[in-house]
Amino acid sequence: MSQRAWVASAIRKIEADYNRSADTHLIPIDLPGFPGIDVYLKDESSHPTGSLKHRLARSLFLYALANGWLREGCPVIEASSGSTAVSEAYFARLLGLPFIAVIPASTSPEKIAAIEFHGGRCHLVERACELNHASQVLARETGGHFMDQFTYAERATDWRANNNIAESIFKQMAEEPHPVPEWIVCSPGTGGTAATLGRYASYRRHDTLILCADPEVSIFYDGYCAALQGADWRDMTCEGGSRVEGIGRPRVERSFIPTSVDAMVKVPDELSLAAMRHVSATLGRRVGGSTGTNFVGVLHVARLMRDAGRSGSIVTILCDAGERYAHSYYNPDWYVQQGIDVVNADAAIAAAVSGQGALALPCAWLEASPYRS
Repeated sequence: MSQRAWVASAIRKIEADYNRSADTHLIPIDLPGFPGIDVYLKDESSHPTGSLKHRLARSLFLYALANGWLREGCPVIEASSGSTAVSEAYFARLLGLPFIAVIPASTSPEKIAAIEFHGGRCHLVERACELNHASQVLARETGGHFMDQFTYAERATDWRANNNIAESIFKQMAEEPHPVPEWIVCSPGTGGTAATLGRYASYRRHDTLILCADPEVSIFYDGYCAALQGADWRDMTCEGGSRVEGIGRPRVERSFIPTSVDAMVKVPDELSLAAMRHVSATLGRRVGGSTGTNFVGVLHVARLMRDAGRSGSIVTILCDAGERYAHSYYNPDWYVQQGIDVVNADAAIAAAVSGQGALALPCAWLEASPYRS
């Protein structure tokens, strides 16, 4: 089969897979201390591969195919904290391509099992900052293609339309009491989702503001602050890896576009995981840690809205299900090993949800807003 014919066949398979899929649900969640403010979770855990990254993986494969980067029989390599690799393994198997996931050694065993279930092979590295280099080496050695989600996420996604996550949210909100969200809250993994949300809101001329919630061990917040001050931010790094899997990075990734985000907050891990437990208890099913980080961001902007006397809606993302973290976030021994205070963090989230307590988070703003004089 010629390269052009193979690419056409591969794209057809991905489009057929998309046509067989339903959209993800938008779930209301009560915030008792904030009357007049409606909160919704965009449940990305219902994708075939169980996370928000299913959308990204589809876009990355289509982008690479259209650019002529993928070839029949040649391996696909990706650097990932786990969820993107699960989704890319799914699409690689759909196209009959070998897949190698380059992931941190600390990645949850549940994610590793999911990658292997979809036919992928895992290459473990000790430090998160080594993922890209190891991926490039593997691509050269195998004659494969390094997908490089952290560079191409923001450009592979068709942010104007094509049922991206932003378009989906606004369509699903159309019949709600406040159909245009006051805020959409997300967290940075590649930066691609934040860029898509911010670009779409601007393109459609919505007044919606985008808040990006960065976990404790991550450089995105610092990079955002540097960008606002006109300083060089593109090569900033930090030590360590995020305990909130799927979000947070030790370097500011190329897909992160600071000017597409209206505000950022920095969220301590103990609050992210307490919020995760609150959302899980409220929904009656487990969610992942990144959803907790997002929910802390929701509590932050809900208080801003209430203090400013504003009503409206807030949408955030339920990134993945908690079953992938049975060994960690849902294991009491893990909290002891990590030295994370559960009792006080749970109390802080409960107080914030009731409207009786405020979460003191570092916050940075792109420009003046109704909440910032």
